[in-house]
Amino acid sequence: MKHDLLGLKDLSAEEIMNILKTAQTMKLIIEQPNKKTPHLQGKTVVNLFYENSTRTRLSFELAAKYMSANAANITASGSSVQKGETLIDTAETINAMGTDILVMRHSMSGAPHIIAPLISASVINAGDGMNEHPTQALLDMLTILEKKGGFKGLKVAIVGDIYHSRVVRSNIYGLTKLGAEVSVGGPSTLMPQGIEQMGVKVFNTVHEAIVDADVVMGLRIQLERQKKGLFPSVREYHRFFGIDEKRLKFAKPDALVMHPGPVNRGVEFSTSVIDGDQSVINEQVTNGVAVRMAVMYMLSRGGFATVEE
Repeated sequence: MKHDLLGLKDLSAEEIMNILKTAQTMKLIIEQPNKKTPHLQGKTVVNLFYENSTRTRLSFELAAKYMSANAANITASGSSVQKGETLIDTAETINAMGTDILVMRHSMSGAPHIIAPLISASVINAGDGMNEHPTQALLDMLTILEKKGGFKGLKVAIVGDIYHSRVVRSNIYGLTKLGAEVSVGGPSTLMPQGIEQMGVKVFNTVHEAIVDADVVMGLRIQLERQKKGLFPSVREYHRFFGIDEKRLKFAKPDALVMHPGPVNRGVEFSTSVIDGDQSVINEQVTNGVAVRMAVMYMLSRGGFATVEE
């Protein structure tokens, strides 16, 4: 039976922790001068990206290569998708070439869930529409685990464009399962209806959301959505919802500053906060490679039920 990673909604707290523990082991490999291991030797990993990506795609590619897998990248703009080939036909073609792991990013929510039952390769969701981005949330949680030692009782504030963010949904699923308290904050026009039903506290001001927070996570304001008039201007957004050093003081003095990237400097965070001592944004990038190594390795070994040494 093959295993997939389609989202954190369906994973247990134990499975999530197993991935994080395995990722800690994988991080040791990244820190070595020689990063080559035989963990996925003879396996083939294909990155199928229907949306642009720098961090996620490169992270998966490096993770595969560090573990000696054969890695290939396909973008929609340079594939038969431009000739009218359907998503299902594309995935089945890639599968027929002996692919072991298919990493997929798509603008349609649920796209990986459609593909996974149809192919023999393990499918990893690298972001689907406004649904989930499980490996991003896992790398966020690995960063928190390293810095805070656990999750129970932690207050995590996530602020910004909550409505369009697949990252926030995966983080809410994962963090609440691990015992953290999650608050979300941002403009009411960027807050999805009913999100409190996911077990979070909802605030329409940023300072209320981040009061006494152990972690402050910013989300990218998707400037391409600005044409819809969801907030007056970028300058106005930063004035009322952006986090600078003064506003950050509402959080705990040792609060972590996090962001999934790419960051709009001077919009979600001021430059002084991004480059400040509390920021762990670059460490998140390193942890992204470790998490993706762990996920691919564990999928190739039968899933997330046990910790792989």
